[in-house]
Amino acid sequence: MGAKISIDSATLMNKGLEMIEAKWLFNLRPDQIEVVIHPQSIIHSMVQFQDGSIKAQMGLPDMKLPIQYALAFPGRIKNDFPRLNFRKYPALNFEEPDVKTFRNLSLAMEALNKAGNMPCILNAANEIAVWAFLRNRIGFLDMTAMVEKTMENVAYIEKPTLQEYFESDGEARNFAASLINL
Repeated sequence: MGAKISIDSATLMNKGLEMIEAKWLFNLRPDQIEVVIHPQSIIHSMVQFQDGSIKAQMGLPDMKLPIQYALAFPGRIKNDFPRLNFRKYPALNFEEPDVKTFRNLSLAMEALNKAGNMPCILNAANEIAVWAFLRNRIGFLDMTAMVEKTMENVAYIEKPTLQEYFESDGEARNFAASLINL
């Protein structure tokens, strides 16, 4: 993982961005998407079908196999990756996300539910916040406040055009950057 993805993982923003991606990739309503924390990182995704059955993509806590699976779908590519040994992982645990501690996930859920250009604003502000944090311009906890303030101050558009998405992205980046202490 790169630096940005590591920070997004630590703040749970990655889970929020994945929820937004799932909405668009699979044409889902926000109430059909749920985040669970799986500390072992063996299950990389799960889908529950109308009949209640669940299919999961499982593997070692490494993103090589899930990425290969996504790129090759519906085919399969032989590889020499280490294989999952269930004896080494006798239990799989799941937890509710702590949205009070990890407010970025709450902000992403808010953006997902509000829709329009709000997910664009969230993403742009987060990119600036992570950039500023990685350059020691803001503290770790300041990132969430920066994203939240940007979401509160950049104009919401319910049904944006492509041009309005570009403009919202730029406005959000500029607003978030203005919050960095010089």
